[in-house]
Amino acid sequence: MEEEMEVMEEREVEERVVEIEHPLPCLSESDTQGIIKGRDLFGYVGIEAVLDQMRRKTMKAGFEFNIMVVGQSGLGKSTLVNTLFKSKVSRKSCTPNYEEKISKTVHLQSVSHVIEEKGVKMKLTVIDTPGFGDQINNENCWEPIVKYVNEQYEKYLKEELHVNRKRRIPDTRIHCCVYFLPATGHWLRPIDVEFMRRLGKIVSIVPVIAKADTLTLEERLEFKQRIRQDLQANGIRVYPQKEYDEDAEDRILNDKIRENIPFAVVGTDKEHQVNGNKVLGRKTKWGIIEVENVAHCEFAHLRDLLIRSHLQDLKDVTHNIHYEAYRVKRLNESNANGLALSPLTLENGTLEKSDAESHL
Repeated sequence: MEEEMEVMEEREVEERVVEIEHPLPCLSESDTQGIIKGRDLFGYVGIEAVLDQMRRKTMKAGFEFNIMVVGQSGLGKSTLVNTLFKSKVSRKSCTPNYEEKISKTVHLQSVSHVIEEKGVKMKLTVIDTPGFGDQINNENCWEPIVKYVNEQYEKYLKEELHVNRKRRIPDTRIHCCVYFLPATGHWLRPIDVEFMRRLGKIVSIVPVIAKADTLTLEERLEFKQRIRQDLQANGIRVYPQKEYDEDAEDRILNDKIRENIPFAVVGTDKEHQVNGNKVLGRKTKWGIIEVENVAHCEFAHLRDLLIRSHLQDLKDVTHNIHYEAYRVKRLNESNANGLALSPLTLENGTLEKSDAESHL
C-alpha cells in the first residue's frame, strides 16, 4: 500500500510540473483567442445580463428609422407605407385637406411620428418625393434626391466633428429607399435604371413592383425575372448586397430575399371579412386580395425585411458602409484643401447658403 501511495504522489507531482512547464497561453493581439464556455466557468458570472441592460436602455431611449419612398404619382406609395406600419404615417394622411397636384419639380417632404409597440418606441420619419417621374422631360430628376441624401450625411458628419458633441447625435440619414416600379410587365425604364444606378451607391435601395394585382401570376414572375436581368446587366446594387453578408447564416437568409427581389406588393388600409376573420385586403369583382397572404402578393416579405428581420442591419449598413464612404471622401477633400471641411459642393457646382454658413 505504501508503495502504491508513493507512486500516486509521484504522478501528481509530475502532473503539476507539466502544468507549470506548459501553462495556458496568455492572450495577446497576435495569439488565437480561446473560448471559455459556461460549462468551464466556476460559477454564474452574469454576462448574459448585458442583453437585458441593452434592451432596457434601448426601450428607454427608443430608436430612429428613416425611410424614403420614391416613384411617380399614383403608384400607392402613401398607402403602402400606411399598410407597413398599420397607421396613418404618410404625408397625405397627415396633411388636412390634401389635394393631389403634380409638382413641376421634385421637392422632398418629410413627416415624423413616434410609434410605440409593447414598450418599444421608434421615431419613424417618412420622406416622400412628389414630382419624381411625373414630367414629360424627367432629365436629372434624381439630383434633388441625391442632394438630400448627401445633406443628411453632411449634417451628421459636422455634428461628429464638433468639439462639444451631443451625447446622442440626431440621425436624419436615410436608412432605406423603397423604389416603386410601375407594373408594366416589360423591362425597366431608363429613368428606373439611372435612378437606382446612382442612388444605389449612397443608400440602401429596395425595389418593389407597385399595384402587383394588375398582373397575373405568370406575368408577375416574368416581369420579376426581366427586372433582375436588368439590375445585373446595369450593375445596379440593391439591398441586401452579397458583399455585406457577415456569415453563412446571413448568406442563406439573404439569398432567399434576393430571389424574391423586386417584391410584388399590394397596399391597402381597409379590412374585409374572409372566412370569419378580418384581413387587410382589396376587394375586386373576382374576390378579395389579401395583403398579408403570400399566395396573393409579397407584402409580407417586404414588411419582414424592412421591420422584423433587417431593420437594424439597414441602419448598420447606412452607418458603416454608405456614411463611412461619404465621411472618408469629405475628409480627404478637406485634407487636400486645408484643415477644415469646405462647404458641400453640389453636382451643379453651386453652394447652399446653409452649407456655407455652417462651414467649420
